[in-house]
Amino acid sequence: MEQFIAEIEAYAAACSKTPQKVLRDAIGANWGQWDSWKSGDGSPTMKVVDRLRDYMLAHPAPASTGDAA
Repeated sequence: MEQFIAEIEAYAAACSKTPQKVLRDAIGANWGQWDSWKSGDGSPTMKVVDRLRDYMLAHPAPASTGDAA
């Protein structure tokens, strides 16, 4: 679960969104869903995990413009 949480956090940061917003956009989650997963009071089904990963693949984070020195 920690890896999945990290995936969502990294994607959200790359998209300048909150994890809650990503869940809302991807699966129509209620606003408390993320907090429930983070606290361990709830967890997604594999179907939900697959839907979220499919959403992240279909909506890739914008490419970083990066200031490589």
